[in-house]
Amino acid sequence: MSIPTDAHQRHAHTTLVACLCAAWCRTCDAYHEVMADLRAQFPDYRFIWVDIEDDEELVGELEVETFPTLLIGVGEQLRFIGPVTPQLSTAQRMISSAVEAPMSPANPSAQALLVRLQSSC
Repeated sequence: MSIPTDAHQRHAHTTLVACLCAAWCRTCDAYHEVMADLRAQFPDYRFIWVDIEDDEELVGELEVETFPTLLIGVGEQLRFIGPVTPQLSTAQRMISSAVEAPMSPANPSAQALLVRLQSSC
């Protein structure tokens, strides 16, 4: 997948936090408030809500088994993907440490999703 140059440049260093959830998940419903609080705390980061069923084409081959799952990337560098407990303090620590962490070990499906999300406006 080629990335448009303007989108690539615009998001080259952007920290993206994607919450991967499902509409039927009651835990995910409660996580909306946590995501709103995170947006307020980290105003320079992009926060995206991805419904793995409604956005199935976007999610691609990635298997999400536990909700909520966060995907965190800086530019096109995957820093974290995994389930988190639905508490604000847990998500705050996860985001702060993931942004400072080295690139995460290769997960081709998660890496491809990050690139697709970063290239979307």
